Formats: sequence, structure tokens, C-alpha cells
Amino acid sequence: MPAAGPRRLHLNAFLMNAGHHDAAWRHPRTQPERVTDVRYFQHLARTAERGKLDSIFFADGLALWGKVKHNALGGFEPLTLLSALATVTERIGLIATVSTTFNEPFHTARKFASLDHLSGGRAGWNIVTSGTVDEARNFGQDEHLEHSLRYERAREFVEVATKLWDSWEDDAVLLDRVRGVYADTGKVQPIDHRGEHFAVQGPLNVQRSPQGYPLLVQAGSSEDGKEFAAQYAEAVFTAQQTLADGQAFYKDVKNRLARYGRSEDGLKILPGICPVIGSTEAEARALEQELTDLQVPEYGLAQLSGMLGTDLTGLPLDGPLPALPEERDINGNKSRFTLVAELARRDGLTLRELIARLGGGRGHRVFAGTPEQIADQLEEWFTQGAADGFNVMPAHLPGGLEDFVDHVVPLLQARGLFRTEYTGHTLREHYGLPCPAGRLAPLVAPAGQPS
Repeated sequence: MPAAGPRRLHLNAFLMNAGHHDAAWRHPRTQPERVTDVRYFQHLARTAERGKLDSIFFADGLALWGKVKHNALGGFEPLTLLSALATVTERIGLIATVSTTFNEPFHTARKFASLDHLSGGRAGWNIVTSGTVDEARNFGQDEHLEHSLRYERAREFVEVATKLWDSWEDDAVLLDRVRGVYADTGKVQPIDHRGEHFAVQGPLNVQRSPQGYPLLVQAGSSEDGKEFAAQYAEAVFTAQQTLADGQAFYKDVKNRLARYGRSEDGLKILPGICPVIGSTEAEARALEQELTDLQVPEYGLAQLSGMLGTDLTGLPLDGPLPALPEERDINGNKSRFTLVAELARRDGLTLRELIARLGGGRGHRVFAGTPEQIADQLEEWFTQGAADGFNVMPAHLPGGLEDFVDHVVPLLQARGLFRTEYTGHTLREHYGLPCPAGRLAPLVAPAGQPS
């Protein structure tokens, strides 16, 4: 086996309508009228590919998030959109969020296998559990499942999906025109799964896809989430505010891998970073302030209420947070609840200040500075044991992504931290991960090639 090359960081562009800042749609540099225009997202995808980024990613929820009165919310279902983006790109990975709570494994496995074929092996699945009452009420339930039960269902869901992807072997298709044999039926097998949550016969009605499985991504940082990631995920999107917190999370998750027979290289950890970029630090901070000044407090207060599981309506914006429940009593996103509560307490923030701090990243780190300062931050986290790469969350689009690709990426390349050209064709190759060999082989093996 050839020696691995120098360690290189991974960059994923997390794209969200007009940008990640909740007031981005009001800024003159954005195009909120285009959030249902496929050509807009095709431009973003091509921009990210021009920067040689590993992947682009779309989050998703099964309800209308937030107050649509005050933000450009809604838009495309991500798998549908990524199918359209696959036709105008060649190398960049395509990652979509699909919930395990209000979907079925067969549908999900079929859709991702289809996207993997359509894109030539560039599909990725961000595995989430739906955590809001609004989502539950769109599926005939008054309340959502209890947190640990959602993860139990998610584990079985992923097991069923992987069995379905394995139900066709790589060489099952014979295409023997002379004998009239299209496939070796001994290599296309039912899975006959019978579990607590699902009963699925199989096989999948899509041939084995180029990657075998899509890249498996996970985005929860609770105890349940970290254990789930250690067992199944190949990349983790996470939120930490400080280098020390990032290092602690990184070490914690990596240390859990051995109990599942996995190597540390088999899981990439990508903290979120919302860069606000200016040619000078003053220019970057001025842009950050412009976005803050455009915030609608009513919108921010509603978002904060959701994150904290506490109705903050009517409380004075210049006052402190009220008493909050314990994390164990939260049935939504436990890790985000704790992050936001600790941020407010650590920095002594008023509600107004907390809304401003969360406007760009909703708990992910926001950093305003020059391209050099942003590159320095990414290099520090990458070299100091807090990240294998980053989930880049442009505060405003399309300009925020263009600025990152045109001004930050070249600095990372010049420092030898990031690729100058794609060396692989599939998303797994970009992340330095192997294709699963099938049901009879280990699901995840140590990465053997440089990305």
C-alpha cells in the first residue's frame, strides 16, 4: 500500500437560501427572490466546485422552520435539488439531510442509490432525527418521539438501509445478451429484515451504486448523537464555539471509535464556521454589523425560544436569560440547547446580544475577519486537534461563498493544507474513505488513500 500523503483538511459548503445569517435576505448583496430558482443553486454548486471543495450540503426539516414573515424560508427538497445539481457539476460531493424519524428505509435507500448513480458516485446522506413538534404534527402525531427512542429508530433505520444497498453485489449485473441473462440472481438477495421498528423484505430495486453506500454523515452532538456517530458516521457536522471545546469534542468522538472496531481515520469531524469576510478586519466587522442591524428581534426571539425549549416571548430584550430547564428535560436538540445556554452564561449576554451572536450561525462559530485571519483560524483548529475540516456556512450568498473560494481557499492551498486539484471522482475518494465491500466485508475499513 502506498504511503498516505500529507494530511489535508476537508471543506464542505453548507448552503442555505440567501445565506446563514437570519437577516441575509434583507442585505443588498443577496438574491432572496431566487431561492426557488435552480439556476441560482447551480451557480453556487459550480462556485464550490471551482474552489475544489469536497462537497456541498443542504439541511432539511419536515416543517416550515421559523417565522416566514421575517426570513426567506422554505424552498427545494434537497434530494430533488441535488439531482439537478449533479447534471451541471462533475466532481463535487452532494450531501442531503434526510430524517430517520418520518421516513422509511426503503424509500431513503432507493433515493440515495439513485442520486449516487446520477452523480457518478458523489452522494452523501446527513442522517438526522426530527426533533420538533411541528414536524411531528405534519405526520399525524401530537408530540415527537422521545430523544433516545428517536436514536434507537435511527440505528435500525441505517442498518436496514445498508442491508438494502448490499442486496446487490458489485458484480451482480452480467449483461449476457447471448444467454439472455441480465443479472446473477444469486447476487441479488432479499434482506428479510424483521426488527423492532421495521420489517423490510428487499432486495432494493436499484443496482449497486458507484460508492456502494453514500457517504454517511451525522450532525448531532448529544451523548446519543456522539455514540451514533462513532458507530455509523463517516463525517460529523458539529458546532463548537471555542478551540478547547472543539478539541474536547474531537477527542471524545474519536476515542469512541475503537469499541466499534473503527480507526480514527474512518470518521472526519467538521465543525461549522460562519465566515464574514472583508478585505480588512474593519470591513469584515462593518459587514457583520450591517447584518446585525437588519435583524428582526421578533424572529430571533422565536428562534432562541425553540433552541432553548423555553417561551421567551415578551421578555425584555436587554435583560438576561430566564431560568432554563436541565438538558435531560429537553426533548429537542440537546447539544444545541447546552451550547446556547453556556454561551449566554459564559459571556453574560442579554437576550438582544444573544440573538445577535446567534444570527449568523445558530450556535455555530461566527468569525469576521480578513481572508488571512480566517485561514489562520481554520489552520489552528485543524493542526491543534479540533477538526479534520470545516462545514463552511457563508453568512450571505452568493457573495460569501465566492469570497471564501476566491480569497480563503488559495491561502489554504498555498499553505499546503488543501488540495489544488481533485484527485478522485467520488465523494468517498475526496474524504479519503473506501467504498464498503458489501455485506460479507467490514462496513467501514481504515482509509487507505490520500484525499
